[in-house]
Amino acid sequence: SKMSESVPPEVRPKPAVPAKPSHVAPPSRSALLGYIGIDTIIEQMRKKTMKTGFDFNIMVVGQSGLGKSTLVNTLFKSQVSRRSTNWSRDEKIPKTVEIKSVSHVIEEGGVKMKLTVIDTPGFGDQINNENCWEPISKYINEQYEKFLKEEVNIARKKRIPDTRVHCCLYFISPTGHSLRQLDIEFMKHLSRVVNIIPVIAKSDTLTLDEKTEFKQKVRKELEACGIECYPQKEFDEDMEDKSDNDKIREAMPFAVVGSDKEYQANGKRILGRKTPWGVVEVENPNHCEFSLLRDFMIRSHLQDLKEVTHNIHYETYRAKRLNDNGGLHPISSSGFSSRTFCMDTPCLCE
Repeated sequence: SKMSESVPPEVRPKPAVPAKPSHVAPPSRSALLGYIGIDTIIEQMRKKTMKTGFDFNIMVVGQSGLGKSTLVNTLFKSQVSRRSTNWSRDEKIPKTVEIKSVSHVIEEGGVKMKLTVIDTPGFGDQINNENCWEPISKYINEQYEKFLKEEVNIARKKRIPDTRVHCCLYFISPTGHSLRQLDIEFMKHLSRVVNIIPVIAKSDTLTLDEKTEFKQKVRKELEACGIECYPQKEFDEDMEDKSDNDKIREAMPFAVVGSDKEYQANGKRILGRKTPWGVVEVENPNHCEFSLLRDFMIRSHLQDLKEVTHNIHYETYRAKRLNDNGGLHPISSSGFSSRTFCMDTPCLCE
């Protein structure tokens, strides 16, 4: 079956948790007579990760002019977006949705991350935007297919290059009214296959009251349409997880402002947007929710974004794909569309 026909099932199965046999007693905790050193496993894992580095693939979706490139540059404090690297000012808005990606290796504190930013120029910019989410859905599934093909090979690579989309930042226009039909359609179809994090772009165009009201409206509309953004309630692992994630869910969609320009304020250099009445400070939580988004996406949930992608979205795709295939034979190359826009190179961090 062709890639475009491989649509994930309507209902995403919850990960099966095997029931504990009633006759098995819980393991008793032994009192140690001395130090063994099992706690060093954390340090061993850290050293290994620092050697190999890791991949993080982020997709940005939204109409042109909403500051997608600027926000990604602000998030990673470097010129990582496609527009910063090889974009020219006279580049026209494409007639159809295109998928373009650019990769960079970022290093901080000895940890290397191969960051791939996937851009979707043309999304929502046409007169007729019907089904303009389809090329994006197709691309996401193609990356799952690519990973699956590597996995079912008899001679597998020690480390499979991971091009799967770990996170999709969806940019909502700061209208202050309600979500557009296009926003709802996109999130309805894509929230089943990728982790969507909605953000209200250029939120400094809204007053504080308008911002609060708009955020509430968006949350209500998403709930009414049965759209679950990341972090999904059903994947909270315990009460602590639920409590942390509830706070994030209540703050969504994040009302953000991006800027890669520095200004002087109160004797400090800050990232901001200069207006006639002052500077909007990007990292000041009283001015916008950029720091909330950054802390959530990078400092607390980056690993979880990768795990949910692998254990839930990819697993759902893999189960359906192998099931359709009889689950017996390796997948033939005919099942994979050759029109892949993504980079095939192994991780630069190795």
